[in-house]
Amino acid sequence: MKLYVYTDGASRGNPGISASGFAVYDANHRLVNSKVVYNGIKTNNFAEYNAMLLALQEIESSMGYKNVIFAYSDSELLVRQLNRIYRTKDDNLKVMNARIRELASKFDGCIFRNLPRENVYISRVDRELNKFLDNIKNND
Repeated sequence: MKLYVYTDGASRGNPGISASGFAVYDANHRLVNSKVVYNGIKTNNFAEYNAMLLALQEIESSMGYKNVIFAYSDSELLVRQLNRIYRTKDDNLKVMNARIRELASKFDGCIFRNLPRENVYISRVDRELNKFLDNIKNND
């Protein structure tokens, strides 16, 4: 089965309160899963990485490995590091990078691509992240 994954991370301040989110769509672009999680005080890069990691873990646990994943992010850094175009220097991100690539290798296929934040699917995840972070900020 082909799955389309759109991820985003957000940090209010860098580091600051942060959240990670994703949306998974089937081949007909019907939403099959989505999630937003609070990361605590983290960097934007952590939030972007965590979004991708959470998405792949969720697919693994709910749908197994018999899927071809098209994974999209508006983070050029994340995508280029996962595709080994850029080196990953931060120790925490190195660990996450290795885990994401390990998970990705178990699927029938997994392709990481960069999309602009204006992409309709990326912007939906971004809106959910901002609503989530607004709610946390308003409850402080």
